[in-house]
Amino acid sequence: MKETDTLKYLVLEALKEGVQAYCEKEAPHLNPSELKIRIEYSREESFGDYSTSFALENAKQLGKKPLDSAALLVGHLQTRTDFFEKVDFTPPGFVNFRISPAFLIRYLENTVQKKDTFPKLENPKKINLEFVSANPTGPLNIVSARAAATGDAFSNLLRAVGNQLDKEFYVNDYGNQVFLLGVSTLVRIREILGEPSSVQENAEDGRSIEDLLTQNVIPAEGYRGDYLKVIAKDLLENSNTSSEIKSHLEKKEYSALAEKCSRWTVESNLIWQRKDLDLFGVEFDRFFSEASLHAAGKVLGVLENLKKSGKVFEEDRKQIFRSTDYGDDKDRVVVRDDGRPTYLLADIAYHSDKIQRGYEKIIDIWGPDHHGYIARLAGAVEALGYPKENFQVVIAQQVNLLMGGQKMKMSKRAGEFQTMEDLLGYLGKHARDVARYFFVMRSLDSPLDFDLDLAKDESDKNPVFYLQYAHARVSSIFREVGTDSDPQALQELEMTEERKRLLFWISRFPEEVLDAALTLEPHRIANYLQNLARSFTQFYIAKNNRLKDADEKTRLGLARICQATQIVLAQGLGLLGVSAPERLEKDL
Repeated sequence: MKETDTLKYLVLEALKEGVQAYCEKEAPHLNPSELKIRIEYSREESFGDYSTSFALENAKQLGKKPLDSAALLVGHLQTRTDFFEKVDFTPPGFVNFRISPAFLIRYLENTVQKKDTFPKLENPKKINLEFVSANPTGPLNIVSARAAATGDAFSNLLRAVGNQLDKEFYVNDYGNQVFLLGVSTLVRIREILGEPSSVQENAEDGRSIEDLLTQNVIPAEGYRGDYLKVIAKDLLENSNTSSEIKSHLEKKEYSALAEKCSRWTVESNLIWQRKDLDLFGVEFDRFFSEASLHAAGKVLGVLENLKKSGKVFEEDRKQIFRSTDYGDDKDRVVVRDDGRPTYLLADIAYHSDKIQRGYEKIIDIWGPDHHGYIARLAGAVEALGYPKENFQVVIAQQVNLLMGGQKMKMSKRAGEFQTMEDLLGYLGKHARDVARYFFVMRSLDSPLDFDLDLAKDESDKNPVFYLQYAHARVSSIFREVGTDSDPQALQELEMTEERKRLLFWISRFPEEVLDAALTLEPHRIANYLQNLARSFTQFYIAKNNRLKDADEKTRLGLARICQATQIVLAQGLGLLGVSAPERLEKDL
């Protein structure tokens, strides 16, 4: 299915033909290509399926009152009886379209019934999608879970419309924070072995990191979570690591051991994170190590390419990137006065590596505290010669966990935060479906209130179960009356309002997929599915739509509608990473 085959596109083409006829007769001095011609969904279903504000938006060029122009345009559009059931206008100048049920049936037979519901882009791209990329300093938290669910939905949508896409997790396994992680783990190891330990409350108390290591103190900027106690215990019980630990401790080689603990803790946390992602149903094509960039000399190496752009200058022995040329609030140091690269230069090198791998589009999902970082990195990518429109950053805003209407507190460094594992464990047997749906049902750029009470509710008040019940209900119907259907019987079926509305909502699916993919807004699919399920419920409860009570011809036609509904529900839920079961404990 091509992107030009969506119902909305076909309506737009019909509108353009109507505008062309309008101009030829009513305004021959106008060039239709210079007018605003747009289609949108009707504000209310009673008005129609689609509408256009053409007469309002072009009133000055048309030289007529919008209502008069709308009335004339309707006259040119009403001739398309093969397509439109009704075309009319409403104040202050909207033209409304109702699609013919006969056309909808033909459309469904050529798309949904063939399970060809994903329109393919004419110019698909090779895309790198990086998401989650949580620091390997602890378990994945709730914001990471939101990024995982949404990023996976991004990838499903982008692949569905024909793009080649790789999902990537960037591992920040280099730098001071990773060393502090190792120091924190070492303190827990020595604690288990019987040494007294403490936590530095004030980073300004004058003690060096060597002093803290000697005194077995977790630095103020270190990590205190109980998960480090688990890792420390595992390291002591592992024959390969325990011997090294004891050897270094006997020699009081604390710094060297802290370095090794850093590597071991990162490896342990990555195993933990990958396990959580696996439970969540999110798989990555590649885990990319920041340390590998440094080892290959690519971090300092990218500086030479930046210098060629003329956007790097030296000041006080520092190398500084002119990020203010790209909207940043100040220029940024990329190499310190002692020759060490900054975190920004490592990020630039990483994105340079993506460019060299031939990606035509680079998309990153970042956490809520990274908004100010966008301009400097986007500027660097542009300075490297990559088209700025091909680099996109999406911010995953904060998640508030609600229980009993109250927000729950989260604090990462103190270890008092809710992890992805905590959430999945709390939600129980339906955890993956419920969590993934709740995370994608709101726009990623808005804070999300995750209602744990609603998420635990297994009735159709829970939006996930409402959709799954609709899918299971169709299966229940087919178990009762059989799965036979007939397209001819559907064509001859009397078209009641419930039947027409359901046919239209099913037909909207391909364009909803295309729009959600182009805008990176999977919540549009969630909203669409809720509307589809409501339309199906209205269809289902109508007495004349009971398949078990209908004559054979009517039953075969109604079954055709039910089949199309089930196909779309299953494919839509699949795009969101949610299952579509044929049976539930409550087949309503």
